[in-house]
Formats: sequence, C-alpha cells, structure tokens
Amino acid sequence: MILIQKSGKSIAIIFSMIVMLFYFAGCNSENKEITGAVKDRSHAPKLHAQDITTVISDSGITRFRISAPQWDVYDQANPPYWEFPMGIHFEKFDENLKIDANIHCKYAKYLENEELWELKGHVRATNIRGELFETEQLFWNQRTERIYTDSVVKITREKYIFNTLGFESNQTMTQYTFKNTTGIIAAKEE
Repeated sequence: MILIQKSGKSIAIIFSMIVMLFYFAGCNSENKEITGAVKDRSHAPKLHAQDITTVISDSGITRFRISAPQWDVYDQANPPYWEFPMGIHFEKFDENLKIDANIHCKYAKYLENEELWELKGHVRATNIRGELFETEQLFWNQRTERIYTDSVVKITREKYIFNTLGFESNQTMTQYTFKNTTGIIAAKEE
C-alpha cells in the first residue's frame, strides 16, 4: 500500500490495517490454553532452575559448590526460602579450595533470613577425616556455624560405628558432641 497523502485520516487507516493484520495472523482454529494471573506470589517461585551447579564465594574466595536437579527460589514467601525438592549435593571448601565437608540429601530447604539449611531424606555427610554421618534430618545454621539434629545419627569412623539420638557439631563436622548415644560398635580393620 502506498499513501502519498499525510493526513490524520490516512495514518488512522494504516494503523487500523496493521492491527487487523496482526489480529488475523494470530487467529487459528487451535484452542489456546489461557492462564490466569498469579495473584499470590508467595506460592510461586521467582526462580525455577533445573540441573544446576553453582559456586558461592565470600570475599573472592570460593566457599561452596552446590549441585541439584531442581532449584526454586520463593522470594515472596513469608519467610523467603530456597527449595531443592529433588535433593542436593553440597561441598564446602577451605581457603586452599580443599573440600573439608560434603553433604548429600534427597530434599533441602534454605531459609534466607535465618541463614538456616534443613536437609531431609537419607542425609549423608562426610568430613575431612573421612567420617560418615547418616541421618534422616539435619540442620545447618550458617550464622552460628553449627550443624545439629535431634534425629537418629549413624557415625562411621575408621574403627567404630556410633549410633546416637541427636548431635551437634561445628560446620566442618570435626568437633561434635553426642546428645544420647545408643551404641558403639567396633568396626573391622581391613
């Protein structure tokens, strides 16, 4: 279409034709799914990511590496939190980038304001000494740099296996106290 005349009426006609063109181009015989507006953002994640690996640093030094099949960030929830509904693999590094603790679990939740991690479902943690901690629920408070649980914990050391109902530890899991020891079993040396 060629218009030589520049009047208000011709611009309105061109605009109407463009709108009609887009309207008809967008129409087809398929049914479209209509999604309503999200009214309550506290139940909708701001971020949804799959197959993630991220590194967290402090003052330019790498401190943590997190890998997870799914990561959801609920920034409008009260309190705001991160959720890892399909589990997480977490590694903590010392200042020389040596892993001094690692944790695996089937579910994790991080409360941002409290700086508190809740790990659930076949939680397995290994410290720098090679000691293995196994439980169903574990908490890690980053603010106080403490790890703790009131659940049953199996701690496998080189020569012993401890069963305890609850324990508390520093965040590298090298200095810990038992709350209620239920059994000490000597392990075989190989």
